[in-house]
Amino acid sequence: MKHTDVVVVGGGQAGLAIGYYLKHRGIPFLIVDANERTGDTWRNRYDSLHLFTPRQFDGLPGLAFPGKPNGLPSKDEAADYLEAYARHFSLPIQYRTNVIAMEQSERGFTLHTGRGDLSARQVVVATGPFHTPWIPAFAGRLPDRVVQLHSAAYRNPAQLQPGNVLVVGAGNSGAQIAVELARERNVSLSHGRPLHFKPLYMLGKSIFWYFDKLGLLKADVDSGVGAWLKKQPEQIYGLDLKTMLADNTIDSFPKAVNADETGIHFDDGRVLRADNVIWATGFRSDYRWIRIPAAFDDNGAPIHRNGVSPVEGLFFLGLPWQSCRGSALMGWVAEDARRLAQSLEPLSSALHMNK
Repeated sequence: MKHTDVVVVGGGQAGLAIGYYLKHRGIPFLIVDANERTGDTWRNRYDSLHLFTPRQFDGLPGLAFPGKPNGLPSKDEAADYLEAYARHFSLPIQYRTNVIAMEQSERGFTLHTGRGDLSARQVVVATGPFHTPWIPAFAGRLPDRVVQLHSAAYRNPAQLQPGNVLVVGAGNSGAQIAVELARERNVSLSHGRPLHFKPLYMLGKSIFWYFDKLGLLKADVDSGVGAWLKKQPEQIYGLDLKTMLADNTIDSFPKAVNADETGIHFDDGRVLRADNVIWATGFRSDYRWIRIPAAFDDNGAPIHRNGVSPVEGLFFLGLPWQSCRGSALMGWVAEDARRLAQSLEPLSSALHMNK
C-alpha cells in the first residue's frame, strides 16, 4: 500500500490551490484525480460555456490567468490554465484514480481506489459539492420520442433533434443554454422561483470588481454581511435571458411537476409537448464513499468549521460558503486553501506531539 502524508482527493481548482500551499510548506502530498487530464471537468462542459468572472479574478495562487484581464474566459481556457498551473508548479497528481471508498485506519486513513489502496495521515476532500446530476423521477414518464439530456451531458445544439426545446431549471447554466438554443430554436424555460438578474459589467467594469471592492465575496459566513448575503436569492449573471423573456423570444413556464405521454405538466396546470428537454436541474452531493459517519450531519452534508472536520486529519475544500461567498469560485478559493494548509500538520510536528 502506498503511503503519503496528505492525500488530496480532487484535482480541480481547489485541489491545485491547496497543493500549491502544501508544497510551499514542505508537506509531502499526492493529488488523486479521476480525470485523464487536469481541467477535464471544465473541458467536459457545454461548448459555449464562459465563466462569469473575468480573468483578473480567475487566477490561482502564484500564477495569473493569462489574457485580457477584464474579459470572460471560455471553459477550455479555464481547463488549459489549470493544466498549465499543475505543470508550472510540478504538483504531484495521479490521474485516472477514482476513490471508491475511504475509511479511518491506525495510520490515519485508507483510500481504496481503482488503482490500488492509498494510506495517508491526513486527507483533503477537494471534490466540490456537485457530484451527481439530478433529474426528477417523473422525467422517466416522457415518451421515447423526446430527447432528454441533463445539462452535464449537453454540449451543443447538434445533440438535439428537430423541434422545440424545454429547458427545466434557470440557474446560470440553464440560462446560458436557453439563450444559446433560442438563437435558432423555439425555446421554453421552466423555473420554480422568481428570476433575479445581475449585469456582467457596469461602467466598463465587471460586476465582480464592485463585489470585490465592497468586500462582499470575502465577507465571513458568520458576519452580518455574510448572513445577509446568504439570504439573497440566486443571481443570473448577464441580461440576455431577461431580454429574451421580455420580448417573448423565450417562453416562460413555472415549476415542472409531472410528465406523461402528453408532455411536461407545470404547477399552473399548463402542459407543454416538447421534442427536446434539457434538465438544468443541478447536482446532488454524494459522499457515500467516505465511510466515516462522524464526518456528516443527518442530511449527509459535511460537518466542518472553515473546512476543518471534527474527524481528526480530515478536511474539506471548495464548498459553497465554506468561509465566504467566494469559497466555491476559482479566483477566491485560494484564501480558503491557504488557511486550510496551515491547519495540516507536517509529519515532524505530529511525531513531536506524539513523543
